[in-house]
Amino acid sequence: MRILLTTWGSRGDVEPLVGLAAALRGLGAEARVCAPPDDDFAELLSGAGVPLVPLGPAVRSIVARDRPPTAQDAFRLAADLVAARFETLGAAAGDCDALLATGLMPAGARDVAELHGIPYTMACFHTFGLPSRRFPPGRRPGRASDPAETDLKVLWREDAQRVTALYGPALDEHRAARGLPPVDDVRAHVFAGRVLLAADPVLAPWKDDCELDLVQTGAWFRPDPRPLPDDLEDFLAAGEPPVYVGFGSMASYLSPDVAPTAVAAIRAQGRRVLLARGWAGLAATDDGDDCHVVGEVSHRALFGRVAAVLHHGGAGTTAAAARAGAPQVVVPQIADQPYAAARVAELGIGAGHDGPVPTFASLSAALTTALAPGTAARAREVAGTIRTDGATVAARLLLDGFNG
Repeated sequence: MRILLTTWGSRGDVEPLVGLAAALRGLGAEARVCAPPDDDFAELLSGAGVPLVPLGPAVRSIVARDRPPTAQDAFRLAADLVAARFETLGAAAGDCDALLATGLMPAGARDVAELHGIPYTMACFHTFGLPSRRFPPGRRPGRASDPAETDLKVLWREDAQRVTALYGPALDEHRAARGLPPVDDVRAHVFAGRVLLAADPVLAPWKDDCELDLVQTGAWFRPDPRPLPDDLEDFLAAGEPPVYVGFGSMASYLSPDVAPTAVAAIRAQGRRVLLARGWAGLAATDDGDDCHVVGEVSHRALFGRVAAVLHHGGAGTTAAAARAGAPQVVVPQIADQPYAAARVAELGIGAGHDGPVPTFASLSAALTTALAPGTAARAREVAGTIRTDGATVAARLLLDGFNG
């Protein structure tokens, strides 16, 4: 059996598919992955023995700019992605038995599955954007100003209208060219059938909060047996556990002062610093031997050996740190990340920063919380509750005809 997996988005949208592909292979199936053509992703998939079928433009060309994307950029990208899905997925799906789509609103994926007569499944790695009975679109749960249930319906209807305005024209054009009728509600069309929520139920509890036919599997961790680089091993061995600072593929959203601010605040706590370059190219502020800079390394091998993880709150990084029992400081930038910050604080496994731009004072306060002995003990306790079988659960659902 061959399953076509597709996504478009940051590393956090690609890496879980590597975990799912590995789980499918372990159950005797084959996975084919259509994803953005970034070198990072090609290397990631190649290392897992999964060839990359390039889909759409490189993500880094869109997000690693000196400014966030504009509305015009969004409409242009939406049309380009719909076209790419019809073309690339249409060619890749010919000998596949099912299609799973995730990432940035995968309009066009269900349509390709329909044209090929194969089952279609939508997957999400966080709860942001899922039509909810409790949480308004684009807002952090639990705020005092959350609207009443009747207002929620209006807000989610307006959100659906925005999605349709963004993707609908291109989707209908490509559907018409293939003899398919137009789509009235793109979001409902993409979320049709059962949906897999590949998020840990402790970090992202979700029970009957929406009308979707949703199954929560747990996060999809990929096998990552890589050892740490020798120079990093030397740094770790040279002193007390450092505080890791990494913002992944966040680039245009980050404050240019985030690295020097973080380094100064960590040093003020008497801690060493491990700085991950990421797509923002974070760099050391001086040549002090208490600060070490790394590229992409195995979080699985590293996070259990640091004093805390200071990051942006991406679903994958949050889950990896929680699984390792590492206290966290979450400085959220976009999308689901404010929820991750709030949840980390609520669980007592770290601190959630209020807003995307940290100061020395605000980071110092957050680090004081994260580095407290009680927080470390709580993080170790929660680590034992994090599910590690999510990818296998999802693979079995797909192979058992989950959406057939």
